[in-house]
Amino acid sequence: MIRLLIFAIIVLAFALGFSWFADRPGELTLVWQGQMFETPLTTALALLIALIFVVMIVWWLISAIWTSPKSVTRYFRARKRDRGYQAISTGLIAVGSGNLVQARKMSTRAHALLSADQEPLIHVLDAQVALTEGNYDKARRLFEAMSEDPETAELGLRGLYLEAKRVGADEAAQHFAEQAADKAPYLAWAAKATLETRARQGRWDDAIRLLDQQRSAKVTDKDESARLKSVVLTARAESRLDTDPKAAAADALQALKLRDDFHPAAIIAAKAYLAQGNLRKSAGVLEMVWKKEPHPQTGALYVRARGGDSAVDRLKRAEKLEALKPNNWVSLMVVARAALDAREFEKAREKAEAAARMQPRESAFLLLADLEEAETGDQGRVRHWMAQALRSERDPTWVADGLVSEYWRPFSPTTGQLDAFSWKVPYGEIAGPIEEGSASRLDEALKSLPPVGGSRAEPETPAEDAPIFQEEAKPEAEAETAQTPEPVAPAEDGSKKDAPKTESVRPVIMDAPTGASAIKSEEAKIAPEEKPLVVEARSEDIPPKPAEGSVEEDDDASAPLKPFGGRTPDDPGIDDSDDDETPPAAKKRLFF
Repeated sequence: MIRLLIFAIIVLAFALGFSWFADRPGELTLVWQGQMFETPLTTALALLIALIFVVMIVWWLISAIWTSPKSVTRYFRARKRDRGYQAISTGLIAVGSGNLVQARKMSTRAHALLSADQEPLIHVLDAQVALTEGNYDKARRLFEAMSEDPETAELGLRGLYLEAKRVGADEAAQHFAEQAADKAPYLAWAAKATLETRARQGRWDDAIRLLDQQRSAKVTDKDESARLKSVVLTARAESRLDTDPKAAAADALQALKLRDDFHPAAIIAAKAYLAQGNLRKSAGVLEMVWKKEPHPQTGALYVRARGGDSAVDRLKRAEKLEALKPNNWVSLMVVARAALDAREFEKAREKAEAAARMQPRESAFLLLADLEEAETGDQGRVRHWMAQALRSERDPTWVADGLVSEYWRPFSPTTGQLDAFSWKVPYGEIAGPIEEGSASRLDEALKSLPPVGGSRAEPETPAEDAPIFQEEAKPEAEAETAQTPEPVAPAEDGSKKDAPKTESVRPVIMDAPTGASAIKSEEAKIAPEEKPLVVEARSEDIPPKPAEGSVEEDDDASAPLKPFGGRTPDDPGIDDSDDDETPPAAKKRLFF
């Protein structure tokens, strides 16, 4: 478009020139070697312009003929270079698609058409082919050669970094990332790896300088850069808290300027002011972030900021926090804990129940359990609230990469990522036995709350018609027909009489009117150790019938019949010997 405009302007200029000469006619007279030539001025001007064009055309022809060998050489060189670039492009596409045969072929063609010293893309293709083949040593050598070339240094360092991470050489990977970040801080991968490394090593000054370089190079977003810098400043403030509280407070306040709701920075700034003895500034910082969003750790530090305060003074400070952010679950919990410490149980219960109605979390019910322990000492009510806590949602805490920490940390100990910790409910505890509900959940818990002293009441006396034994007993008819053998007493002449036929033996509890209710009522009056036991005879308890005419001496024949066949009550009556001739029925344990 510009060329067309220039051509139009030139044509317009010639037209204007000729029209100007045409309006002013004249003649041009030329005398050369006694000859005089006369011609109009316009004709002479046209001849002059034509002569100039002829001279230019002749000069172009002469120069084209003179430079034709170089032009021919340059043409073929350009054509060869284009074919080499086409081979490199095809080879990289083949590597990306996994066509190793085509990639090797294109790499060989690129080496034949191009010079590796003049075209660094050949090293890139060779390195990718080596990685696809699994020849990591060759790829590493190629990346090292590329890192020494200024044109491909960044690419070579990137390849060496990835290879070091692949084999688990973290120190080598950190070294290559540091080199890349020093040469080119605008590289996102190098800056991120270097920043995490410096954070793990505690090199907070170097980390802040790198963040400033990234911000100047516009590598990271403004908000992202401010977030990371606030984390690094807070970490540096924490490292200076014991040695230089003034510098720690300055770093923490600078972090709060970048993120005005960052509670870890506010807590460190408050601790730094407390170390300097400035309670007013410490309270001001905590109140500032509390108005943004209450946090349990911020509230705990605010309440206990002054060590000499009594429990009542701490309760007043907690109520001040509640006034700054009313109708908030965290504010209610802070006041409830302070009231419990001050032994104001009514206020503590009111605030704890209000917090449980707002968000029925574990800490609210555990606080109610502590309240019951301190106020009533009723273990039943304590266990009731602890059971409610087990079924409630867990409280948030600092979580990063599945790790739970009581305090904030600037980076994850697992991955080294900056600003990985966030205040939330741990993942593993979300899947626990949680019951959803809000105010109705607390109302149900209050309805099922046992009365004070209910857990220490004496057990009620069992009813008269309750069975003495928990196990199932035989029917009364079977008990009456049960047969118990009597021992055979020796005769006066020393011989034993034949054993009489077994008769039914009914256990007699005491001399009382017959009937099940009468017997049970009498049994309830007998002490447990004095109650008679009803047993069945076993086959092994029946003495064998002696043969006729035989005489056996039995010193214990006159002794009374012992219950359980002479065994102790805890003896099951089962022979533990390995005698396989004992019938299975005899080994069966009796029920009594």
